[in-house]
Amino acid sequence: MIRSLAAIVACLVLAGCSSAGTAPKQAGKTELKLYNDKGAWSKYFEQMGTLSKQQIGLNMKPVGYTDEPTYQAFIKASFRTNVKPDLFTWTTGGQLQEIVKQKQVADTSAVWQEAIKAGDLSPDLQPYYTIDGKQYCVPLNVAYWGMFYNKKVFDKYGLQPPATWDDLVKIADTLKKNKVTPFYHTSVLFSFVWFEQLMAGTDPDLYDKLSTGKAKYTDPGVVAVMQKWKQLIDAGYFVNPGDKTDPADLLKSGKTAMVSSGTWFNTSMTQRDLKAGTDYGFFVIPNVNPALPKPSIIFESGPLCSLAKAPDPEASAKYLKWWTTAPAQEKWSSSRGDVSANPKVEIKDEALGQVTKDAGGGKYRLVNRYFEATPPPVLTAALDGFGRFVGEPDSLQQVLETIQKAADDYWSTHSS
Repeated sequence: MIRSLAAIVACLVLAGCSSAGTAPKQAGKTELKLYNDKGAWSKYFEQMGTLSKQQIGLNMKPVGYTDEPTYQAFIKASFRTNVKPDLFTWTTGGQLQEIVKQKQVADTSAVWQEAIKAGDLSPDLQPYYTIDGKQYCVPLNVAYWGMFYNKKVFDKYGLQPPATWDDLVKIADTLKKNKVTPFYHTSVLFSFVWFEQLMAGTDPDLYDKLSTGKAKYTDPGVVAVMQKWKQLIDAGYFVNPGDKTDPADLLKSGKTAMVSSGTWFNTSMTQRDLKAGTDYGFFVIPNVNPALPKPSIIFESGPLCSLAKAPDPEASAKYLKWWTTAPAQEKWSSSRGDVSANPKVEIKDEALGQVTKDAGGGKYRLVNRYFEATPPPVLTAALDGFGRFVGEPDSLQQVLETIQKAADDYWSTHSS
């Protein structure tokens, strides 16, 4: 009796015997929270959660933010607190490298190897997710940047998508004469869009050198691009950069005829019940420099990540692996009317499908989006600088000098 009692006590002290004499295994998560900076996509994330529950037994609930600084502050705070996301969205380039160097992000090399072998991910994407020879995160989305345009406005004035940069300027002139604002731009977050487009279409090699500190923002080639941008602003081709109206609403109303954006902007069109080919279209923006061997096209890929110390690392890894598969990507792509990182997925929108095919086939020179290509401290200075410039074009030289100072400070302690 005493021996039996002692055995029971020992069993309890050793944290719980099961009926089989072994400790019960803690059940893994059945629902994951995906923290993201894409609050407007909540319903699409919820649809993916429903599908993942059906296919792999893991539900997913989105927690969406619409303010980027608040979102980034939360994710970085999670590194030090017990409130940790199962999954989260981020950006590639310097911002991903920063948190990987802090050992905060889960290694996804095995997921990439398996997905590439299965044909679910392209090897061309792998470098954007590779840091010191290992992969981190998987593609949440891919996007190619071009021009969305109001087709009814174009039809009204007999306009066609441009074949050259001069054609685009002639279109802008025609629209302005008819009291239609040709282009959208903004003084907040996306203030870099026209800088990257003009740089990539004028001298993509110089653009790449800026991102690695091998060129200066005060170099003559960069100054010339900024002067070209100033000419467009001075010509009255842009909306008020402080206008807080959603660009999709401006495009739908016809108050603005064209919006330069990533293919993900197509989601904003479909959300407003607009039909591709009838209400709006999409074209690749021609190079400013017609002598370039290939049209430059801005490319981005946003990552879906898991923390190295995620609440349930196995569940998070399982979800990331599923996310890359064709069944998941077909739903993700078709629900938003966007392109996919999975080469097996057929793109239903004809224009987006064509640009995806052409980009994959080597027709374009892919240029990494400025937001990802630029080191975070330099990016912060540049976003502020470009935001000032679009409202005060005469500040051009001062803006470039301020950005270059941030670049000098950064590259003095970092190697490219």
